[in-house]
Amino acid sequence: SFAIALNKALSKPLQVVLANVDEPLLQRVAVTMGAKAVERYHAENAEAMCHAARRMLKRAGIAFEEEIHVGDVPDTLLKIARKRHVDQIVMGSHGSGPFRGMFLGSVSAKVISNTAVPVTIVR
Repeated sequence: SFAIALNKALSKPLQVVLANVDEPLLQRVAVTMGAKAVERYHAENAEAMCHAARRMLKRAGIAFEEEIHVGDVPDTLLKIARKRHVDQIVMGSHGSGPFRGMFLGSVSAKVISNTAVPVTIVR
């Protein structure tokens, strides 16, 4: 919903990249599961994470591209941002634990501290 509001406020349409990065499974788990099951696992995770955002963007008529990756989350997000020369990063907050909401998550903190573009964290 943040991207939709931002799109309405700007004079030209946003160019949105909907990116999902899934942490790799432990090697022993991946070997036990097998390559096809691991691929399916990551695809299902990406679908679960992107489904609502994809639906909102489509409903709002905002064009977007998707990037689905498996890797270190903050490093991969930063690579995508550099490759695409983004002007802003908008990312969800997935903090957990008893201090949720009090501290910035490690992924968000690493992205913020390693990019020169503005970063907005949304819930």
